[in-house]
Amino acid sequence: QVQLVESGGGLVQAGGSLRLSCAASGSIFSIIVMGWYRQAPGKQRELVASITSGGRTNYADSVKGRFTVSRDNAKNTMYLQMNSLKPGDTAVYYCSVRTPGSVDWGQGTQVTVSS
Repeated sequence: QVQLVESGGGLVQAGGSLRLSCAASGSIFSIIVMGWYRQAPGKQRELVASITSGGRTNYADSVKGRFTVSRDNAKNTMYLQMNSLKPGDTAVYYCSVRTPGSVDWGQGTQVTVSS
């Protein structure tokens, strides 16, 4: 099992930037893919971006060109750089990892974008 702790959320004006961090511990050697998800009030949780152990990335169409996912293997940390934020990006952002035996989640961090 992998333990995940997100940080970096907050309140920002439209057009601004935030960087989220996700620190992983535990069975990190078995991680296949790491991802960022978000859930807005009244909506389903959706994938925002993911990065595999080999560095391959994937983005939701709604964030392409604005968000960048990366990972620092030495620090066991994944990041989400969010630029040109829009009110529609307001949500709780969750970090998730998939291993051969489980899917683990962080506790979430709130991102609020004001217009």
